[in-house]
Amino acid sequence: MFSVDVTSSLGNIVVETETNKGHDPEWWAQRCTDRICSISENAEGHIRQQAEEYRLAIYNTILYHIKCAMNSERCTMANLLRTQGHEDLAKILKEL
Repeated sequence: MFSVDVTSSLGNIVVETETNKGHDPEWWAQRCTDRICSISENAEGHIRQQAEEYRLAIYNTILYHIKCAMNSERCTMANLLRTQGHEDLAKILKEL
């Protein structure tokens, strides 16, 4: 992964790219979690611990549903290919 962090008048701008692929579900789940939940650096230890556990629960929930959505989309695409007579492509897609 390639990452660039630039500070401008707009604030911090971060660009992350992959080589020859899109981002993994884990990357997307982390971005969603970061947008939903942040933890103060000044939080007391026990509060920080609870917040970290909550944040992990959010991450795992998002990751699970992203993976479900990916499988559902793959199934939909395979079925569309199959109905158009492309059984070979549908089989390849289901194996990915």
